[in-house]
Amino acid sequence: MDAFPRRTEIARETAETRIHLKLDLDGTGRAEIATGIGFLDHMLTAVARHGMIDLAVRAEGDLHIDFHHTTEDVGIVLGQAIRKALADKRGIRRYGQALVPMDEALAECAIDISGRPYLAWSASFTRDKVGEMDTELFEEFFRAVTMNSAMTVHLTQRAGTNAHHVAEGLFKAFARALRMAVEADPRAEGTIPSTKGMLEA
Repeated sequence: MDAFPRRTEIARETAETRIHLKLDLDGTGRAEIATGIGFLDHMLTAVARHGMIDLAVRAEGDLHIDFHHTTEDVGIVLGQAIRKALADKRGIRRYGQALVPMDEALAECAIDISGRPYLAWSASFTRDKVGEMDTELFEEFFRAVTMNSAMTVHLTQRAGTNAHHVAEGLFKAFARALRMAVEADPRAEGTIPSTKGMLEA
């Protein structure tokens, strides 16, 4: 897994957002996040810490309209960065899973770095916002990450009533599952974990 650095840097600019992102899958959990959305910053910091990735995100978006474009576009760029950093996915575990408690909440995530993008989302929230962020945007964020990373991701709320706890549990479960899926498999060094010989759609 040391044959190439699993780091990447992506910039994306549209009429709605400007995003610059740096990612190191073999980092130490460092985060430098500034999206203009406080709760999203908090969640991305948790993803970096619990995923043991280094993540820097700077985003400027049309927050005067709402948070949708910025949230979705950050997800798009993060997904693109994960896919680019993994290259041909040689030597990785491919699958990851995590079950994360957050007080009364319990969140589960299962990931397959399959080359086939699919999000299975099963979570509900007792209020419309956490902080200033719309809770409906959590699904939109993970859909953007999933589609652009070409991963299969199942995110499930097993328990919980506090919207903050549910959201944080889901982000942390994603981070832990991603950490497992992208890490080196010492028994599969140099091989692609698929009978097809490739991990693309």
